Amino acid sequence: MPISLLMPALSPTMSEGTLARWHKKEGDVIKAGQIIAEIETDKATMEFEAVEQGKLVKILIPGGTEKVAVNTPIAIMLEEGEEGMTAEQAMTALAAKKGAASSAQKSEPVKPAVEKVEMSAVAQSSGSSKIERVAASPLAKRLAELSGIDLKGLVGSGPGGRVVKTDVEHAQSFGRSSSGVASGVAAVAAVGMDALDYATKLGMAHKAIPNSGVRKVIAQRLTQAKQTVPHFYLTVDCEIDALLALRQGVLEATGAKVSVNDCVIRAVALALKKVPAANASWTDDAILQYSDVDISVAVATPNGLITPIIKKANTKSLVELSKEMKDLAARARDGKLKPEEFQGGGFSISNLGMYGIREFSAIINPPQSCILAVGAGEQRAVVKNGQLAVATVMTCTLSVDHRSVDGAVGAEFLAAFKPLIEKPYALVV
Repeated sequence: MPISLLMPALSPTMSEGTLARWHKKEGDVIKAGQIIAEIETDKATMEFEAVEQGKLVKILIPGGTEKVAVNTPIAIMLEEGEEGMTAEQAMTALAAKKGAASSAQKSEPVKPAVEKVEMSAVAQSSGSSKIERVAASPLAKRLAELSGIDLKGLVGSGPGGRVVKTDVEHAQSFGRSSSGVASGVAAVAAVGMDALDYATKLGMAHKAIPNSGVRKVIAQRLTQAKQTVPHFYLTVDCEIDALLALRQGVLEATGAKVSVNDCVIRAVALALKKVPAANASWTDDAILQYSDVDISVAVATPNGLITPIIKKANTKSLVELSKEMKDLAARARDGKLKPEEFQGGGFSISNLGMYGIREFSAIINPPQSCILAVGAGEQRAVVKNGQLAVATVMTCTLSVDHRSVDGAVGAEFLAAFKPLIEKPYALVV
């Protein structure tokens, strides 16, 4: 029987994607494990592998097609022994199989309901009766039902993308119901100024650069984070002359080119082991304190920001962290990260020092509670033992979710972080 290849869900949050390009053409024989196509998700471009052997007889969705829904048939493949079948015969066979399955389903007697099955959301728009499951807390479901909010249009800020009470309240503030605005980005645009209309009316010359899937997700999640997460900020200045000397020592001893950012990652990992309360996330029912130190590190890519994760960072040496970070950053820029390499993390680092930025405050990446913004190291006048001196100073600002991490905890974290940067030999032992 011919096989219908479906648009795969390559991440838990993926509902549609771009079929970037085909690696195989009609008539090619495919072996299990071979790369068939490249799929662009809202986070990265990933390879779609064949799980069975067969012949690619018909491509239904051409390369370059955007917004292809998950589980949409994209191609037809023939199994071994069916190579002589034409594309038309294969499509007819699949249609007949689908029709037979539909008829069998209709002929089944309707059974009385004996169990109450709780569904997260019912798709009501456009008269659809399709039922979709949406991960949401019981309180969020109840609040959404009372407010007429369509849960499937929300991006959850809870663990694993779970929709929680604050997400529904945020939607309420924009009047987003099942018949209203469908996305957070559109909701913000609806209450703000239409930039395109503004530029057109005033005759402002411009070039429209289409938003990538990554860019849209960034806009939605960070808008939601800034408006729903109670941020507060703590700043410290760290002298890094000893750290710069350590980098040179590591280079001479091992040949490894360790960056200041690598040292920051290592220092954050060790500081989080000393102050585990900063390695946490907020939920309506409890604060989740993570056992592993998984650090997300912001990387700029042509499609927007992405945060690959150094997992169990506290268990890795400075040189190991450096090598892993270089590999993750390179693959992030090429769109080659696997979902598990950028989904998750309990704490984030954003470093703009290489651009000469002295200091800045970063927006928290939900559901995490903290993000450390790292500025450039620069020579500044400092006072040492009552005397004016010159030192290389780096300013770091911690953005904190006050729901899950108190001011004292944030201060304790920075108090553990700063000496690791200023007396950095603990980073290599």
